[in-house]
Amino acid sequence: METIYLAGGCLWGVQAFVKTLPGVLNTEAGRVNGQSHTLDGQYDGYAECVKVDFDPEDVSITELMHFLFEIIDPYSLNQQGEDIGLKYRTGVYSYHSAHLEEAKAYINSRNDVESIVVEVLPVTNYLRSADEHQDRLDKYPNDYCHIPNVLMNKYKSE
Repeated sequence: METIYLAGGCLWGVQAFVKTLPGVLNTEAGRVNGQSHTLDGQYDGYAECVKVDFDPEDVSITELMHFLFEIIDPYSLNQQGEDIGLKYRTGVYSYHSAHLEEAKAYINSRNDVESIVVEVLPVTNYLRSADEHQDRLDKYPNDYCHIPNVLMNKYKSE
């Protein structure tokens, strides 16, 4: 099992989408690369993210990047759908440099690389979100989500 952190705007939809992907073993809603060490108060530079535990035999970083790019606007800085602000930036984060190099290679292989604003950075700090944010769209399926329903169910196995 390996772990990567994906930021794609509001974490509720990202978590709901990512947990349906092949090779994903576990997901957790959280915050990545901020300043504070507590969930109290402001985001202090954090990006909303989903911690993704995956089996590299079943899904690669390149494939995870492809899936992420299906649900985000990679040209939009600090905004996805109606969610606006630094905490809604897009990014890929990891403790492993090989993950980051593969994510960068995916971005660099695209024809539109100059326009992409997706961060690819090492994890400097991670906080698990409160329980109320874990699997939020399972509990409240009518909450706002910037990801279209057709994509939310695209990889869901029966």
